[in-house]
This record gives sequence, structure tokens and C-alpha cells, in this order.
Amino acid sequence: MAEKKYAMILAAGRGERLRPLTDNTPKPLLKAGPRLLIEHHLHSLSTAGFSDVVINIGHLGQQIIDQIGDGSQYQLSIQYSDERNRVLETGGGIFKPLPLLKSENFLVINGDIWTDLDLSTLQVEIDSLAHLVLVSNPVHHLQGDFSLQGNLLHERNNTEPSWTYSGIGVFSHSLFQKCEEERFALAPLLHEHLAEGQITGEVYNGLWFDIGTNERLVELNHLLKNRGKRKG
Repeated sequence: MAEKKYAMILAAGRGERLRPLTDNTPKPLLKAGPRLLIEHHLHSLSTAGFSDVVINIGHLGQQIIDQIGDGSQYQLSIQYSDERNRVLETGGGIFKPLPLLKSENFLVINGDIWTDLDLSTLQVEIDSLAHLVLVSNPVHHLQGDFSLQGNLLHERNNTEPSWTYSGIGVFSHSLFQKCEEERFALAPLLHEHLAEGQITGEVYNGLWFDIGTNERLVELNHLLKNRGKRKG
């Protein structure tokens, strides 16, 4: 029997910058082309050979449960990490359901991005605690997040190009071994381990969208509509 591959989708955010769309609809259930944002991820994960997915839910989370269910329609087994009473941010949101993510390394993807990246290509390298997918800095984040030397991530600096974390990464349970169940962000935890050479990365030059505003959602839908016409 093939080893199970586990992934998590971060879907608990409020989506303030996408209001009023997110007043009555959780951000992952917004339409991107013919599918919901979260369905793009689920289809990509299923195609990439993942078997089990955890989705954390917060704002209007019951709608996500009602829409996605147990995942069988996507050939996945889906469980939910409930943060409706207290949203735990990115780090805390990953830490809480670690017992459900039963492989040593697991993929995490933000629910509010869209990409055509082949998720089957990603893995944590030996002696690494996390492997992040980086992209060129978008206009709304020109300073970037990290520098990259070979495949090792470093603090961004003035002598090397900087890159933006795409919201896609493969993480080891070991990264979280000193954490506790509380509200905390992922970025400071990653920065703690940069100097030790324990965080690796790669640059993806394909399509990637951060759906943080209505304008970016419109831009993505325009792209997907034109792609659909070309395929038709």
C-alpha cells in the first residue's frame, strides 16, 4: 500500500480586504473561474497524489463544511480543525491539528491563493525543517520576504534578490516541537531557523495569485476566462 500523503489548507481567515464579498461568504468559497478557490486546491492535491487533507475553519466555517463535506467528491479524505471560537493565525492554525497530519512531512497551502504549480514536485529535503515555494515579489509586496542562496533561505538583504513566500510549503513536525497551542504567526518561527540552515526553498516562475483584494480576484477571473477560451 502506498504511503499516505497529508496536506493542510489554511482557510480560517476573515478576508477583511475582500469585503463586502466575504461578509456572507468565506474567502475560500469565492469563485475563481469555473471553480471555488478551495476547489482548485483540492483538485490539485488529489491530482498530485495526496490522500488526506485538513482544513482549518473560522469565519463562516460551517459553509465550508457544508460545501466540501468529507472530501469524497474530490477523491480525498478531509477533516476539519475548528477555530470558529478563536482564530489561531498561521502558526497556531498549523500546530493545532498536527495529530491529524500523520506523515512526518506535510504540505500546507494558503486558501486565498491560486497557482498552477504541480504540488507533487514538493518535498522537505534531508535535515530541513521546512521547504518553501517562493515567487517574484508582487507589486503589493515589493520588499519580499527572504533571500535565497542555492536552496537555503536567508534573511532578505541589500546584496541579493529577495523573494516572496507563496503561501505554499512542506513542513516537518519537528519545526513545531517547541510550540504550544496558542495564537501565533508562522513567519517568526521560520525566521528562528534561517541562520541554522534548516529552511530550504525554491522559486516558482509559473502562475501565482494572492487573492487579497477584490481587484486581484477580478484579475484572476479575467485570466481564467481567457485561458478557458483558448482551450475551447
